[in-house]
Amino acid sequence: MFTRFEARHQPLISTRRFLLRMVAFGAVALGFDLVLIVIGAVGFHQLGDMGWLDAMLDAAMILTGNGPIHPAASAAIKLFQLVFAVAGGIGFVIVVTVVLAPVVHRVLHSFHLEPQDAAPPAEPPGRAAAEDTVPR
Repeated sequence: MFTRFEARHQPLISTRRFLLRMVAFGAVALGFDLVLIVIGAVGFHQLGDMGWLDAMLDAAMILTGNGPIHPAASAAIKLFQLVFAVAGGIGFVIVVTVVLAPVVHRVLHSFHLEPQDAAPPAEPPGRAAAEDTVPR
């Protein structure tokens, strides 16, 4: 409901709906991050003989770009760290794109608005004409 963008001929959505759209897109990004952490934790748990907490810690540290906490003991875990780090980099780009998409769309959509849609209502014509006749 809040993830569908308005078309070029439609007016901007209200600030409230825009904030709800941001929350929805943020939830999608958070869900994607959680899926990546679970994948990493399962991989570290299975290949690295780590407990679940240590596996999740290593997965989170690699996703944030800090590197693993525990040293890699085997070639399999080293290969998993390599692949997971690359996937984490791609995941970061995806998450940033998902979070910024509503903001970028709103800014670009504002360029396509008709002047009466974007500007506040003009002063009544009689008042503007009266100000022009005041001597200076």
